[in-house]
Amino acid sequence: MKKETVLVTGGAGFIGAHVAEELIRQGKKVVVFDDLSGGYKENIPEKAIFIKGSIEDYKLINAVFKKYKFKYVYHLAAYAAEGLSHFIRRFNYQNNLVGSINLINASTNYGVECFVFTSSIAVYGKNQLPMREDLVPAPEDPYGVSKYAVELDLKAAHEMFGLNYIIFRPHNVYGEKQNIWDKYRNVIGIFIRKALKGEPLTIFGDGKQTRAFTYIKDVAPLIARSPETKKAYNQIFNIGAHQPYTVKELAEQIKKIIESPSKVQYLPPRNEVMHAHSDHKKLKKFFDYDPQYDLVHGLKNMIEWVKKEKKRTTKIFKNLETTKNIPAIWMK
Repeated sequence: MKKETVLVTGGAGFIGAHVAEELIRQGKKVVVFDDLSGGYKENIPEKAIFIKGSIEDYKLINAVFKKYKFKYVYHLAAYAAEGLSHFIRRFNYQNNLVGSINLINASTNYGVECFVFTSSIAVYGKNQLPMREDLVPAPEDPYGVSKYAVELDLKAAHEMFGLNYIIFRPHNVYGEKQNIWDKYRNVIGIFIRKALKGEPLTIFGDGKQTRAFTYIKDVAPLIARSPETKKAYNQIFNIGAHQPYTVKELAEQIKKIIESPSKVQYLPPRNEVMHAHSDHKKLKKFFDYDPQYDLVHGLKNMIEWVKKEKKRTTKIFKNLETTKNIPAIWMK
């Protein structure tokens, strides 16, 4: 029996690599498409076919779609730095929006059966809690705006061309293979890296911001198998942990597990949504979803992985489009 061929964009990145692994376990032929700007080649499963390229390169995208005739597309490629997106607006929209449109066009033209898109809880902005799929999105930053724009385009593409989609809005996902060397995003990775070295854990504001931190193994398997659930087509789902924690509680828990002497250092607040966690009732109606990992369990797993991970250079975004009102710590 011929294997179904699927595409995973961002498969050298964090969530993408885990989804690609799950798909290979399911017996799929997996093509990973990634430009390695935020991920690493060693994250890509050995059995996957790797194509290095940018989703902004529509000619290459079309050639890849023509060659492989994908049944499903899993679009996970993005530069997911919400706070930094204010200062890299052009890059954000070119990468996260225009690149996505190239994939939607190719999926339409080459008969993809289902387009699975990882959006973000960032689309909700300062909405009521818990955030539900029936709320009107009101994103607060360019990253959230770009994600919501792709959601709207997928809806339009379905209505015009019949392209089926499933949209997931994950939130604060962490775990093994995450990029811990980017100082603008992935707070858990930043805290673990600093705590292991005994450096101060820096928090913007008073640390009372709340997030439902979500372990990767509670989301990647469901995303991978989602297109097999036909009733989920053309639906939007929140996905993630149920229990919110403050950023201060997160920092203290990481210090406790590592037994780190690090101090918590509070910086001036930045422009961000203070409280963000979502409702998952709709997800449970369509899928068998029950997160298995609490925060402590997930953190312990990630910390053990970080201890074994090879050292890399902390990445600095070199092409800022404005520095007005940028946090001072990001300029060091």
